Amino acid sequence: MPAMACCVDPAAANFPPAYASAAAGPGSLTGLLIPPPTSHVEACHWSPTCSSELYKVDGWGAPYFAVNGSGNISVRPHGASTLPHQEIDLLKIVKKVSDPKSSGGLGLQLPLIVRLPDVLKNRLESLQAAFEYAVQSQGYEAHYQGVYPVKCNQDRFVVEDIVKFGSPFRFGLEAGSKPELLLAMSCLCKGNPEALLVCNGFKDAEYISLALVARKLALNTVIVLEQEEELDLVVDLSKRLSVKPIIGVRAKLRTKHSGHFGSTSGEKGKFGLTTTQILRVVKKLEQAGMIDCLQLLHFHIGSQIPSTALVADGVGEAAQIYCELVRLGAQMRVIDIGGGLGIDYDGSKSTESDISVGYTLGEYAAAVVQAIRFVCDRRSIKHPIICSESGRAIVSHHSVLIFEAVSASVYESPTMSSLGFEYLVNSLSDEAQADYMNLCSAAIRGDSETCLIYADQLKQRYVDQFKEGSLGIEQLAAVDGLCDVISKSIGAPDPVRTYHVNLSVFTSIPDFWGIGQLFPIVPIHRLEQKPSVKGILSDLTCDSDGKIDKFIGGESSLPLHELEGDGGSGTGKYYLGMFLGGAYEEALGGLHNLFGGPSVVRVSQSDGPHSFAVTRAVPGPSCGDVLRVMQHEPELMFETLKHRAEECCNDSGNGIGMSALANSLAKSFRNMPYLVANTAASSSCGLTAATMNNNGFYYCNEDDEYNAAADSATTAGEDEWSYCYA
Repeated sequence: MPAMACCVDPAAANFPPAYASAAAGPGSLTGLLIPPPTSHVEACHWSPTCSSELYKVDGWGAPYFAVNGSGNISVRPHGASTLPHQEIDLLKIVKKVSDPKSSGGLGLQLPLIVRLPDVLKNRLESLQAAFEYAVQSQGYEAHYQGVYPVKCNQDRFVVEDIVKFGSPFRFGLEAGSKPELLLAMSCLCKGNPEALLVCNGFKDAEYISLALVARKLALNTVIVLEQEEELDLVVDLSKRLSVKPIIGVRAKLRTKHSGHFGSTSGEKGKFGLTTTQILRVVKKLEQAGMIDCLQLLHFHIGSQIPSTALVADGVGEAAQIYCELVRLGAQMRVIDIGGGLGIDYDGSKSTESDISVGYTLGEYAAAVVQAIRFVCDRRSIKHPIICSESGRAIVSHHSVLIFEAVSASVYESPTMSSLGFEYLVNSLSDEAQADYMNLCSAAIRGDSETCLIYADQLKQRYVDQFKEGSLGIEQLAAVDGLCDVISKSIGAPDPVRTYHVNLSVFTSIPDFWGIGQLFPIVPIHRLEQKPSVKGILSDLTCDSDGKIDKFIGGESSLPLHELEGDGGSGTGKYYLGMFLGGAYEEALGGLHNLFGGPSVVRVSQSDGPHSFAVTRAVPGPSCGDVLRVMQHEPELMFETLKHRAEECCNDSGNGIGMSALANSLAKSFRNMPYLVANTAASSSCGLTAATMNNNGFYYCNEDDEYNAAADSATTAGEDEWSYCYA
């Protein structure tokens, strides 16, 4: 039976010359390939600009992220106003943070969240400026003052930054639970006294009492009724505490958008009151002599509203309800349009997508102001203060998740001699040999599609024979290699590779797993090089859902670079960044497989040589930390293991030093759960928390509860971090 030389790469198969010449002859499938059409990205001489186009960075990243001339992702902390010398290279941040302290770094382990307070400040200022322009240009006779819904990201320093940055324009906070209300009350004590504290969510007597206490503390608190029954509690408790409440109602609008995030809107929505219930609330307040307490109307038609037409429709309906409440005698002052201001995750500017929006901040603000002004002017009602709860739009851009690809799947076709190939073919069953003959015929005809069909059938025959026990594993591997060679020789695309990343999808990108939310993911360096691999990302968890196999632009793979010894950057590492994830991801992340959260650094723009300063650094939760969350007691666990080690070492006489063993166990509890490079021990092994003291030094609060033996592995100098000002 003739060997199918025309379908096998002669170099890979190690055929003799006669076979090699046949493989290169006119019947070779490789001679029939038609090159695929070239896109602009493929045709250009590769440069950082090509990578920017490939990954759509200018679409989703502007004005805060770009690809710089070195091929790295850079941050423009002040948006469009950023000067060239103020741009921050993300790779330099990662290097400064992850390098060992002996090399001038902070010794933190990845994955890493980089917080950018300058970007957060710019987002707040841009939102305020958009509404101020719309108010002035349209002759609107009231003002805008927003609130930040803390559920989007409850991190202390994020909330404190928003209160600080928003103080000049009375920016407030929104809470949806008792702990959120407590943190909002505390933070707003340092904010603008006119800033609103909007109390949303389902409420019991304790929640309402707490909100009334906030009124006593001179905070501008509004209790928004989500259920009709809450009114009775407000009336009763306000009389007991002798506090006059400010009350709002959340209305269920008829306006609804059809996307995933619109499920909480419409008459069947989870939150708010129907028009009938609103009328009953008004009547009860009249009977209680408290109708003047009703001052705010709130509504929410869903997050990520895709178009200004839908915004205007919903706001117009709400403005009609507002005017009706004024007519009924309520002392209305504020219309709270809720959330919904979306961001463009994929850069498509689409109005038909859950991950994009077809408007700018300015267009959104103009649509809101125009819709309210039109209704109020027609009804001769005084223009209300406009409030919005635009959390996603405020915090998404300011946080970048950085993680490392530690390995990648490799598909290598095994080499095969001509004799080995003949033996392989002769071992086939009659049916498999028939498939082989058809495959040869298709190859000679140059019929690539049919060739692949028969190759798949041939492969399945081998699998069947292997399952029956009539074929060895070496032969099964050989036929896999043969089919790979066939695919390559006829120009079939290379298989998508799996890149294993030092990350938990469930902890750091839970919305991808939970609702299929897509975020832009891009290599943060080597972008001056053309990516040669298509890959998906697989995380560390023992779960088949722990992967990212859908990407922006409708892609099922991501263009990536080969993992090389030096990574093309002199670091030997390959870093990826997930962008626009500053809202919800940290609060929603779980502890699947007991992988805790990432390390976190706060990075501000500075006038130093690298344009940034790390002003706060916190190592991620240790193994002991995540065990403690699940009710385990790491201290007792360590003592148990130490006791067992003493017994085993003494019995076996293997010479392992108890001190070294104790050190190893203690470090395992104190290390993060994520992988550590084999080339160097983690310099943050003993760190449990990092803060900055008044002298500008980072230090480790080391309350070692394990064993004094563990301390011997840590030098005295490791307890103090030098201030990092790049």
